[in-house]
This record gives sequence, C-alpha cells and structure tokens, in this order.
Amino acid sequence: MKIEYLKISELKSYCENLDIDIRKKKKSDLIQSVYEYQRKEIDEAIAKGRGIELLKFKIQTIANEYAIKLDLKINARKEEMKKDDKAHYLIYRVLGISNNEGMLIDEYQNTGRFLYKYAGSFLEEVASLCLFFANSTGGKKFVENTEGKKPKKFEIDFLNGDDAVELKWRDATTYGDHITKEHTRVKVIKGHGYTPVRVMFYYPQREQAIKIQETLKTLYKGVNGEYYAGDDAWEYLRKISGYDLKEILIEVAHNRELLNEA
Repeated sequence: MKIEYLKISELKSYCENLDIDIRKKKKSDLIQSVYEYQRKEIDEAIAKGRGIELLKFKIQTIANEYAIKLDLKINARKEEMKKDDKAHYLIYRVLGISNNEGMLIDEYQNTGRFLYKYAGSFLEEVASLCLFFANSTGGKKFVENTEGKKPKKFEIDFLNGDDAVELKWRDATTYGDHITKEHTRVKVIKGHGYTPVRVMFYYPQREQAIKIQETLKTLYKGVNGEYYAGDDAWEYLRKISGYDLKEILIEVAHNRELLNEA
C-alpha cells in the first residue's frame, strides 16, 4: 500500500490498526510514524533471521490487496458497459468486426487499462519494499524542480544512498515529449547531487517505444547515471537489495494459480 496516496482519514484509520498514536499529527507525521513502525518490524525480523519470511508475507499481502481491488474495478466497469450505447458497432461491422467481437474488444480495452495500471503500481511498490528491507535509511523523496516551474517537484521512487532509483514495470510510451520531460527530471536529480538510476523490469516491444528507451539509455549515460532494463533490472534489484524479487513473484503467482484451481 502506497501510504503517501492515502487520504488523511484513510491514513489515520491505517495507523490506528497498527496501534500508532495519531493525536496532533499531520499527514507527514503519520507517514513518518508508519515508516518507523515498518522499519522496527523489519529490523526485528532480520535480527531473528526471518527477513525473507516477512518480505514474502508482505508481498503476498500486497498482492492480495491489489488483486481484490483490480477485480472490483473490472467487475464494476463491466456492469457500466452493459448500459453503454452500442451504436458505434455499425462501424465495427463495416470493418468486418461482428457485434460479439466488438463487445469483447471494447471490454478488454476498458478492463485492460485497469490491469496495466495495477500491475505497474504493484511491481513498483514491491520493488521499493525490497530496497526498504535492505536500506534502513532509504525511501521515497521529492526534490525541487530547479529547471522549470512544472512540476514543482520531482519524485524519486527510492533514494538509496546517493542513488536516485526510478522504478518502472515497463515504459511503452511512443511520445517524443517523454524524452524532454525525462531529460529535465534527470538534470534536476543530478543537480541535487544524486545519481539517476532507471530500473525498468519489462522492455517495450514496439519499434518506436524501443527507440525512445534507447535514447533514454543514452541520456542516463550522458550524466553518468545508470540504466537497467529487462533481466538487468531484476539482477540489479537482487544485487542491491539481496532479495530475488522475481523468484518471490513466481512463487506468489504459483500459489495464486493453485488457489484458483481449488
């Protein structure tokens, strides 16, 4: 759960479930209290030799939360679509797509957006968790934009020492302005004295998107940053954190499949 994005009422409720005192605390104080609680829990588990067990438990819990939310979103959207105007199916038929095929295409297009969003958010969250297990002082950080007015701040997914790690499950963008925005972000982070590190677990498959990634790779090298994609990204995380996230996720996926078959 990305606690930074919780509403203050949700965050207070979350803290109360952890027996964290919420009196006279601002949102930033509550977030800090949660991090301190988690840090203590992790440190105690590691000291007892149970770090990997706790990490697996947390990843499984997070996976369950995302799976439930995703299922609710998809089912809600399917219900909404039953009431949609289907007049545009005429054009589908003109182009050789039957009403049934058109319905399936619309359904997968709509629900697919939720899947991509939740898949990316989940993987980035559990990757950050691996880094958090390994680094007691690291975490998310925001830095002022010294190169322009928008955005006011840039987010660093995980500040690991002086390494400003950006975590991406994949980046399939084909827009050229993405390079400009990323160039600005990298310059800002470098200007704050950090080394930009891009970690992208799945490489895009379309030609234009691949070209953009190649340009970004050159951009990172140009500022003495680091760029890891595909297998290199998984290996980077394993090397830096000491935890093999890919193997853990394979285990979680296998358990999920067994549960679904039961």
